[in-house]
Amino acid sequence: MTTISGGTPALPRTLDLRAPAGGKPETGDALHRLAWLDTDAALADLGAHRAGLTDEEVERRRERFGRNEVPHEKPPAWYTQLRHAFANPFNLLLTTLAIVSGATGDREALIVIGLMVLLSTGLRFVQEFRSNKAAEALLALVSTSTAVERDGDEFPADSTPAMRRREIPMDELVPGDIVYLSAGDMVPADMRVISAKDLFISQSSLTGEALPVEKAERAPQPATPPGLTELPTICFMGTSVVSGTATAVVAATGSHTSFGALAKGLTGQRATTAFDVGVSKVSWLFIRFIVVMVPIVFLLNGFTKHDWVEALLFGLAIAVGLTPEMLPMIVTTNLAKGAVTMARHKTIVKRLSSIQNLGAMDVLCTDKTGTLTQDKIVLERHINIVGEEDDSVLALAYLNSYYQTGLKNLLDRAVLDHGELKKELAIDYAYGKLDEIPFDFTRRRMSVVVDHQHAHHQLICKGAVEEVLAVCTSARDEDRVMELTPERRQVARDVVAELNEDGFRVVAVAYRDFDSTHGPYAVADESDLILAGFISFLDPPKETAGPALQALKTHGITVKILTGDNDLVSRKVCRDVGLHVDRIVLGNELAGLDDSQLGEAADRGIVFAKLTPADKVRIVRALRARGHTVGFLGDGINDAGALREADVGISVDSAVDIAKESADIILLEKSLMVLEEGVIEGRKTFGNTIKYIKMTASSNFGNVFSVLIASAFLPFLPMLPIQLLTVNLLYDLSQASIPWDDMDPEYLTVPRKWRADDIGRFMLCIGPTSSVFDIATFALMWYLYGANSVEHQTLFQSAWFIESLLTQTLIVHMIRTAKIPFVQSRATWPVLVLTAAIIGCGILLPFSSLGTKLGLVPLPVSYFAWLLAIAIGYAALTHVMKSWYMRRFGTWL
Repeated sequence: MTTISGGTPALPRTLDLRAPAGGKPETGDALHRLAWLDTDAALADLGAHRAGLTDEEVERRRERFGRNEVPHEKPPAWYTQLRHAFANPFNLLLTTLAIVSGATGDREALIVIGLMVLLSTGLRFVQEFRSNKAAEALLALVSTSTAVERDGDEFPADSTPAMRRREIPMDELVPGDIVYLSAGDMVPADMRVISAKDLFISQSSLTGEALPVEKAERAPQPATPPGLTELPTICFMGTSVVSGTATAVVAATGSHTSFGALAKGLTGQRATTAFDVGVSKVSWLFIRFIVVMVPIVFLLNGFTKHDWVEALLFGLAIAVGLTPEMLPMIVTTNLAKGAVTMARHKTIVKRLSSIQNLGAMDVLCTDKTGTLTQDKIVLERHINIVGEEDDSVLALAYLNSYYQTGLKNLLDRAVLDHGELKKELAIDYAYGKLDEIPFDFTRRRMSVVVDHQHAHHQLICKGAVEEVLAVCTSARDEDRVMELTPERRQVARDVVAELNEDGFRVVAVAYRDFDSTHGPYAVADESDLILAGFISFLDPPKETAGPALQALKTHGITVKILTGDNDLVSRKVCRDVGLHVDRIVLGNELAGLDDSQLGEAADRGIVFAKLTPADKVRIVRALRARGHTVGFLGDGINDAGALREADVGISVDSAVDIAKESADIILLEKSLMVLEEGVIEGRKTFGNTIKYIKMTASSNFGNVFSVLIASAFLPFLPMLPIQLLTVNLLYDLSQASIPWDDMDPEYLTVPRKWRADDIGRFMLCIGPTSSVFDIATFALMWYLYGANSVEHQTLFQSAWFIESLLTQTLIVHMIRTAKIPFVQSRATWPVLVLTAAIIGCGILLPFSSLGTKLGLVPLPVSYFAWLLAIAIGYAALTHVMKSWYMRRFGTWL
């Protein structure tokens, strides 16, 4: 063991990642160097020894390197979530208006506005708090402890090696710890393997590669340095053991690992999403309108009525009326209802706003493994050297895998899935295992020797194609054995190349018969073999992948594949699921592109392969910069950055914890079909939200337009401030059922986005329609009923109170659909019942004691005949304007 002065064990040199002044630690360089050292040199370099570290050494290293934790995003405290639920422009504006109302003695307005703010904030806080709690329950590591060897531990003399290992929490590991790995374990740190047996590691969460890779304690150093994740002796934090066992020494922990380096960039402020931008634009549209109109109303009434206090109160009432105070509550209720519905469809919503982003999404970027494919290795073909199906090749491969010692890797399991061969070959009677020549990294093949019916011995070899070909001198074609001439060797290579181009992983199968008297078998016996053929493996596509892609396309969503896997596999999978691909863009092609060029490439490309995590982030960012609303579906460490960058990050419950932390939505089933249901729910949510906004915008603009006209000519206020607030409250209540309304099927077929310019245009075109009938009501009361003086203002105000509420409530049905309301499209029963109840309350209110307190008086019966005519005329004119608007601008909601 390496020591420093005083005899103290040396701390690791290789991964001392504290950079010198102005420098930057290079974890990858250190791991590259460590990978090619022999085992003893690697242990010495890390200041470790096979017996493990003592507790004192562990404490010193933990003080220096910290705990084995990576930076991650912690859920905000409840009070932070509450502040976030309150802090939106409308709540702030309404709170200001409530304070002013209280300061001027308008207690009723203070109570009404305060209730609106409280209801909106409370509902949003409760839903998001519950969603975050549900998501936290999913953020559990695959394993929370790991087995280590610690020097100084005492055990009974008869204890087995396994009993002498100490189980400790993963976060207590330090560089130099000796760790034991077995199938099912998550690799708890970056580690150098010091012994291994049949060790296969799944690195798909880190690289996107579907197939596991084999790791060993030593491997020949290639002439061309491999990539970091291709190092054959290094296991990386966050990957998992598929099969086999290993002993490894910890090389780096926490933020010093490859995983930790990636995680450092995933904390802090998230990118502003399309939902945030859309809500902000709409909010400021309303605020600008209020800032312009309220002073005009205040000054006009002050100069014409000469009562500035009353003009101020009326101006405040107009400000409240113009404020879509129910917008936060309607949006939150819509999103909360969507979250509940999606929960029934195996989806947990972490961030409510992501539901609307899901509906607005027009580009979905997804990884390949487990989304388009089954995330399961299947033996697809077994062929001879000329590419013809040959059952004897499968039989030989089955015997090899069946008799192989130790844990089976995924390829062996795929072969053994053909269990019918055990009976067909009569293995228990016709064969017996004699010997085995294990796999190693130099030969890249392994062999078993079987006794066939006590007649002769048969050596069956399978492994990497070139390594098996190198020891073959003959080949079998059907029942003939022929010399493996250079021409036949090339034919075999062409067959393999064709399979590789289709994305298959190919293993060669060969054999040789020996006399039953042959002695013990060794590597030298792997010579003069007969090439039987090849077996090929693939992660096959899901049956639902093709229909799901078509369904997403039908709904206006372009699916782009972003994978760390190779381009050949990606092309094969895309072809199988019906995704047309002209050209696959590789990660190294993106390196030299500026933002503009990258945006064009991202827009045009469908499949991007061999991507790094940074490549995925750049592609998502480039697509968003070009105006797309981008979703990203991923479950690996290498997906976390892109999940945060997207408008809506989507992960699965089986994902690594950092991916779930970065996601907005977590699917309990990794399926595009489940995602499609979420898209539809998102569009319903957005549609019902935009209904409210357009109803409120057009109605409020119409009312202000009518108020301006009335204020200019009437000797009294057209409606008292408290009456205006009451109309506003009742109208808001009539809209409270909108989240439970349906959307027309045609609306759900394309992505929907926030468009503040369309809302402003809609307000200016449709709003004045109600003013036509408001003015008609003014004329009716002024000329027919004689309400043309201050003494008769209550009759005038009562008539407009009822007419205004009736037309505002009727607009709910007129705007909610592009079709003819009640005939071609009918609202759901909650909307019908609530709007009818509000109209009934409005008509009856002037006849009640509460109406008297509000300054309302009963109206003559003949007025209601005129009211019916006004309502019919209003509905007819609104439909005419709707038809014109759709012809002119090509949209309604």
